[in-house]
Amino acid sequence: MLIIDLVFRLFYGYVVDTMFVDSCTYTANGKTYTRHLLRESFRENGKVQHRTLANLSSASDEEIQAIKLALRNKHQLEQLGNIDQDIDVKQGLSLGAVATLWQLAQRMGLAKALGSSQNGKRALWQVFARVIDQGSRLSAVRLATSHAACDVLGLDAFDEDDLYENLDWLAENQADIEDKLFRSRYGQQKPELYLYDVTSSYFEGVCNELAAFGYNRDGKRGKMQVVYGILCDAAGVPVSISAFDGNTTDTKTFGLQVHKVAQRFGGAAVTLVGDRGMIKGPQIEQLQAEKDHEFHYITAITKAQIETLLKQGVVQMNLFDEDVAEVTTDNSIRYVLRRNPARAAEMADTRHSKYAALERLVKEQNVYLAEHPRASVEVAQQKVKAKWKKLRLPAVDVKVDGEKTVDAKSNDVKADDVTADNVKPDGRMLLLSKQQEAWDEAAKLDGCYCLKTDLSKETTSKEVIHDRYKDLAQVEWAFRTGKTAHLEARPIYVRLATRTRGHLFVLMLGYLLVQELSRCWHSLDITVEEGLDELKTLCTTQVVVKGKSLLHNVPLPRDSVARLLHAAQVEMPRKLGSRGVHVSTRKKLVEERKTA
Repeated sequence: MLIIDLVFRLFYGYVVDTMFVDSCTYTANGKTYTRHLLRESFRENGKVQHRTLANLSSASDEEIQAIKLALRNKHQLEQLGNIDQDIDVKQGLSLGAVATLWQLAQRMGLAKALGSSQNGKRALWQVFARVIDQGSRLSAVRLATSHAACDVLGLDAFDEDDLYENLDWLAENQADIEDKLFRSRYGQQKPELYLYDVTSSYFEGVCNELAAFGYNRDGKRGKMQVVYGILCDAAGVPVSISAFDGNTTDTKTFGLQVHKVAQRFGGAAVTLVGDRGMIKGPQIEQLQAEKDHEFHYITAITKAQIETLLKQGVVQMNLFDEDVAEVTTDNSIRYVLRRNPARAAEMADTRHSKYAALERLVKEQNVYLAEHPRASVEVAQQKVKAKWKKLRLPAVDVKVDGEKTVDAKSNDVKADDVTADNVKPDGRMLLLSKQQEAWDEAAKLDGCYCLKTDLSKETTSKEVIHDRYKDLAQVEWAFRTGKTAHLEARPIYVRLATRTRGHLFVLMLGYLLVQELSRCWHSLDITVEEGLDELKTLCTTQVVVKGKSLLHNVPLPRDSVARLLHAAQVEMPRKLGSRGVHVSTRKKLVEERKTA
């Protein structure tokens, strides 16, 4: 590559007058060798000296002759004819995003964990493709035709079938890869706290082996889904991901995580943090039954459980304040209490807006009843009650009443003469009112929450317990990034259970890179997606001689790209060797074979 670059510079006048090629043939150990050195002469203290610029011994005879020809005619290149017309410079493959992710993957130990085999490199490209441009395995192949994936990662030719099979390889080796990443990040110092939460993603079809009907967190009725949980460390960095059948409940996924921590990730004493739907009585008993490891937990209790504690006198309402409070029971269970004023105001506003919607419906029904004498009041009343039930509001009264109207026989009676004898209720108006006692009771615990743990006061303060539970928001952020934001888990273009697990594992590995880029670019006014779009514009400069690509130079990046590279501590190479690998989709390969 250096030789072609020198030729290119030579033709365009970027060499000094004293440059020459020094060739020498010698014999050693019965073998004859020829060495070529690119040298320049200079004068120092009145004497002519020589300096070696490059060793050209690995160049072919044609390349050496081309350099010598150019050097002999460096002052009269026009006599070489129109040779420069055979040299073209064109835009090459996109390098910025792939090279950045590659250096990050090396720095984080991801490249080493996946290994140097072709399966490991294909898996790494699937992760990069998910981060750069989300799509199917087919789109990942197409993406490799415009990005320098093969040249940077050392990939051989592949198509979408190879990537589908690679998902099987990922699922088979997931535990080993996770363990290598874990050791690379933590070494012998294992974390003492883990965050765990569960989510689901729905399918458009019904053929996936893990697809089943269950509690759909996306609000998609009639859609089968897959359930998966992410185990993170205290900093919110994913450690492991697990996929389950779509009808698996949250609590049933918890046992596997306990086993993982006990067998693979846990230290001497480990605390698991889960939300109120994850760690319940049976799960706490499961943790306490573990004999090989010391387990603790931090979770939250439901509103009904808080009300039970209030009735039993274990906690009091005055303890719910903006400052964290705690109560310790006789069996060493600690309850950490707090009221969030902002959340309380938000819940009150939501309840008020729902009631306003119910009032609007009552007004609409009253107008309809007034305009349609034959309309049923009972039907209107049932519509309001159905709306109230759907909004899940506290108890209300929907009474049937009406303004008093003058009897038809007494139409000539003046307003001052209206009495109970000549006025009767029309009975065609709905009156809505709150049952204030029920509303006050519903608002009593607005913004209040109660955490439950078995950690002792000597080891963990109530503030630390509160903060660690709030760290579950980091797992929620991973779900948002993976499902609907940057990485877009859906649609899931696979059917086999192993490939579904491989797809979700790619998602987790991609989130590791997104998380690292987010940390690197935190001080810049740019999102990860915008930064990657900017990096994708950095392409190689391809030098083509007589239709043959010989050199891939990397131009100096513009200021906006240079800032991103500097913040991510990534250094772009000046040249990129081309492996000449041609990637095609399966359909195009068939067409090319027919043409051949």
